[in-house]
Amino acid sequence: MNEKVEKLLGRLREVEDLLGLPETLSDQKQYRLLTQEHAQLSELQEIWEALRSAENQLAENKSLLENESDPEMQEMLREEIARLEAEREAAQSTVQNLLVPPDPRDSRSIILELRAGTGGDEAALFVADCVRMYQYYATQKGWKCEILSTASSELGGYKEYIMSLAGHNVFRLMQYEGGTHRVQRVPDTETQGRVHTSAITVAVLPEPDETEKIQIDEKDLQIDTYRASGAGGQHVNRTDSAVRITHIPTGTIVACQEERSQHKNKEKAMRLLSSRIAEEQRRKAAAEMSASRSSQVGSGDRSERIRTYNFPQNRVTDHRIDLTLYKLDRVMEGDLDDLTIPLVNYFYQEKLKS
Repeated sequence: MNEKVEKLLGRLREVEDLLGLPETLSDQKQYRLLTQEHAQLSELQEIWEALRSAENQLAENKSLLENESDPEMQEMLREEIARLEAEREAAQSTVQNLLVPPDPRDSRSIILELRAGTGGDEAALFVADCVRMYQYYATQKGWKCEILSTASSELGGYKEYIMSLAGHNVFRLMQYEGGTHRVQRVPDTETQGRVHTSAITVAVLPEPDETEKIQIDEKDLQIDTYRASGAGGQHVNRTDSAVRITHIPTGTIVACQEERSQHKNKEKAMRLLSSRIAEEQRRKAAAEMSASRSSQVGSGDRSERIRTYNFPQNRVTDHRIDLTLYKLDRVMEGDLDDLTIPLVNYFYQEKLKS
């Protein structure tokens, strides 16, 4: 890792020189790309220096602890060592993430679709748990979260939950969450204490950017309005504010009832429709380019079981990278970096190989 970092920090000096050239300033596209690269490399330099500092302080404190006889001082040193080890771990994780070069899509807004699969009510409850997990992660990262569509279940979970996430590196960190998420735990309704296995599916759809804008002809749409159901007070039962849109050429159907305004529901439904059609076009293009599975690494195939959450053992396992963490309680509170960052690194290496 040291060699890679030193090479990139050398590139930082090159980028700084390039940014000072008149020809760079006159080429807005090149200038924008270089400023983005400079921002990432500057962040790498800052985190790398923090990592080296933590490692030096750790070595110093461990040496002091070996030679310290006073119990109070020993306890203070142990606390400081624990703090520095946590700092070092966080810095190492950030450095690993920054070693993967930036991608133009890194900060693309996404639409996240979660659906209950096998397991009935328990699967619907796990959808609600994962929605909460992703929303906590979004809060940690400073991302904006917006609900697009929900379908509640009787016991308080969700048969379906669709939301958008927007912010710095949102696609970079979330793109590999697509797939089947399996949960193993004792449901509240289980009287014998037996562990049940349920599953949900997650889909990650990048929202189309300016170069991918989907042209949708109004003539190809069937738009139906109906009364929203679920929470929302008396208003829900009075007006036909919910919107269902069918794209006739592809058979794609989307619906939204979260807003009080029919106009806003239609706007959200159109965003969802555009993202689904764009995703289908991307899949077709990838399939035409190559039939080999390796070329589609990390495509987010929803039929693929990617992760198991085992509550009795406080264990979460990502099957794609054989990573097991015994901190499921923290993961469900939104501490996802220890899963998302290794996935970004792994799939980047896989793409390099292919």
